[in-house]
Amino acid sequence: MSDFTFETTPRVICEFDGALKLGALCNELGAERAVLITDPGLQKVGLIDAPFDALKQAGIETLLWTRVEADPPESTILEAVKGAADFKADIIIGLGGGSSMDTAKLVALLCGQDQKLSDIYGIGLAKGPRLPLIQVPTTAGTGSEVTPISIVTTPTQEKKGVVSPLLYPDIALLDAKLTMGLPASITAMTGIDAMVHAIEAYTTKHKKNALSDGLAIRGLQLMTSTIDDAVSKNPSRAAREAMLQGSMMAGMAFANAPVAAVHALAYPLGGHFHVPHGHSNALVLIEVLKFNRDAACRQYGELARAVLPGERFADDNAACDRFIAFMTDMVNRMPFAKTLREVGVSESDLDMLATDAMKVERLLINNPREMTFDAARAIYARVL
Repeated sequence: MSDFTFETTPRVICEFDGALKLGALCNELGAERAVLITDPGLQKVGLIDAPFDALKQAGIETLLWTRVEADPPESTILEAVKGAADFKADIIIGLGGGSSMDTAKLVALLCGQDQKLSDIYGIGLAKGPRLPLIQVPTTAGTGSEVTPISIVTTPTQEKKGVVSPLLYPDIALLDAKLTMGLPASITAMTGIDAMVHAIEAYTTKHKKNALSDGLAIRGLQLMTSTIDDAVSKNPSRAAREAMLQGSMMAGMAFANAPVAAVHALAYPLGGHFHVPHGHSNALVLIEVLKFNRDAACRQYGELARAVLPGERFADDNAACDRFIAFMTDMVNRMPFAKTLREVGVSESDLDMLATDAMKVERLLINNPREMTFDAARAIYARVL
């Protein structure tokens, strides 16, 4: 067993209606002026009304910042940093999906500092201190509430990451009530995204460890057994809670055992065609699993035996193939587009996509099998 270090968010609260405790949590952290960062869609449907009222009732002066964009661009993040600084915020709250939470991380880090966002892309370049930070996910997908990563879209449409332990929040608050009204398509996209986190963390070439393995397996078990309920017309509270907790576990896993080629091939789809991140992952997942089949046969077999009771005694080869078939069936029955053409990609775009995917070296080095330009292009072509 190799030596390893494991880090995660120091405090996790899982509680139905727990978002109503945001004001009390701010008081615990000694904060008086909060910026609540979310997106306009959540504001429109009224999802933030109760948490916002809870902050006011606790005496917390709160600025509501609702201009988060999907795959947040640099300009949006810098605008939010300025707004928080002008407000003299002493705590930041991210409430929403991955884009809201990634924005909140960087606002908490950069508010009141001289560091430039463009100078801290990469691993370990950010410096503290940062403002106190609470993250409240409203989707079961990104796991951003327990990861030290924030993904930003640069002016050249590249996806770049800021990676630093400073980005772990002080508190992750999981309130499944906030996910009950999610549309089925978003539930499906984010759910497959979280499953990819678990699968890639379990099969990564670097930093794979006993803790990340255990979290990846348990998270995948929770999600694969409940996603069909979660995307149904009347999802149960139990399914929503299981998806949210499974997503968090997968987030803890990949924060310590990094993801690989699925994410690397997904990023250009988001950058150039604005495909939601979870959907991008789902589009390329199955072909990457097939590409990795021989190199990751043992690990895929172990995952099959963990999530499919009927495969408990199967050998690695049979279990591996069953796992790929199982994931294929799952993706195929989810309510979102299954081909690249449906999201605006044409054959003339494939070289560009493969070129950009090959630039994501920080993830490709983790893949069980070496990814090449030709292989990446072939994967895109098979999904076209």
